Amino acid sequence: MHSSKSSNVGGISISQINELEMRTERDYFGKVDIPKNALYGIQTMRTVQNLSFSGQLLKNYPEYIESLAMVKKAAALANLESGDLSPSMSNAIVDACNQLIQGNYHDHFIVDILHGGGGIGTNMNVNEVLTNLANEYLGGTIGEYKPVHPIDHVNASQSTSDVCHTSIRLAIVRCFEQLDHELTEMYDVLERKSHQFMNVTTISRTCLQDAMRIQLGEVFSGYASVVKRRHHSLKDSVNSLLTVNLGATVIGNGVGASERYKEVVIEKLQDVTNMKVTKRNNLYDAAQNIDDLAQTSKQLSLLATTLIKVAKDLRLLSSGPEAGFSEISLPSVQAGSSFFPGKVNPVIPETMIQSCFQVLGCDRVVQAALEHGELDLNIFEGMAGTNILNGIYMLKNSTNSFTERCLKDIASNNERCIELSNTFIPVITELKEQLGYSAVSKLMKEHDREYIKNLLK
Repeated sequence: MHSSKSSNVGGISISQINELEMRTERDYFGKVDIPKNALYGIQTMRTVQNLSFSGQLLKNYPEYIESLAMVKKAAALANLESGDLSPSMSNAIVDACNQLIQGNYHDHFIVDILHGGGGIGTNMNVNEVLTNLANEYLGGTIGEYKPVHPIDHVNASQSTSDVCHTSIRLAIVRCFEQLDHELTEMYDVLERKSHQFMNVTTISRTCLQDAMRIQLGEVFSGYASVVKRRHHSLKDSVNSLLTVNLGATVIGNGVGASERYKEVVIEKLQDVTNMKVTKRNNLYDAAQNIDDLAQTSKQLSLLATTLIKVAKDLRLLSSGPEAGFSEISLPSVQAGSSFFPGKVNPVIPETMIQSCFQVLGCDRVVQAALEHGELDLNIFEGMAGTNILNGIYMLKNSTNSFTERCLKDIASNNERCIELSNTFIPVITELKEQLGYSAVSKLMKEHDREYIKNLLK
């Protein structure tokens, strides 16, 4: 359980805060005490105090922080070219962005990543951190917000809407690179197992009942094929997120941004990210609808559903070792029971299954965020993007474990497979191919199983 916000603020306990030297910041709603050296400011603290509930802090999402910094860097460069920022201010903001992109100061991102308000807390957290870093660069003092101001300069020509819309998509694309690698490795291992087991004859099953003979390698070829298909579909969906709305400001009309800024900001973002980022055709659509995120999440859930099926099959095929299917052996990684000595359970496939259950839950949140968008701005977009990131993080970890600690060292139990392939149903299926369905049905009425099996000897 996470501590309640009454005893914990942004991961810092109240007792720790009481021991820190503080500064005071003021806004229209009053004043707030903030740790003196904190790079965040009063708007960040307002979000922490008012909108925290999940315990999932922005500082634990490095790809998102770095993507936010990339967007802010592109905006600062575009504002320089449009004349909306002086060279000294732009340079200071760019330097601050580079610090975050390099992984520095992430501990200052203390807002709950699932806060309400359409992502305002996320945008203000990054604005305040960048402002304080930029002012330090220019010889200023943390917390004074001059000469660089979080709204007038760091957020110039932008809104929370287009900043967070763009950043969360960049974060998903960047985060997916790790899962992309793991899925490629999983496919390669399943392909190798398919070739390794192609000479092993076993029994197939339909409706959980005995069916015809099959090569164990053919079973694994099916697993490899579906993983590859789902991987490619997910990758296509993730890549579609590189079409963004930066420059559209709040609802898509670009009010608050100069024409020159809007002309060059996507080009600057391409340079900063080294990604093939493009602008959405209809920027009002981008503000209103998050079906591109929902589509990516749905592809992630289809992958998860597929991996549940594969992991469940492996549990069944390895069941036993004496009273189950026992056609394959999974690697033993730890004791399976605190009660049965020597019992080894399929804990890695079971972990894979539970990870996928969680991904399915994340997808439901994303679909709800799509369903509950209203009028001209979907304010639940950040929650949708965060749950996609959560799903990717979990699948990246669980697929790595599944591949490295299970799939790579699966072994076939050849004697058991031969035994099962010579049971009654596979035998009469082969006999049917020789004599026909009706003739074999007649034989089964007139003779016992041993007589029919002897016909094929």
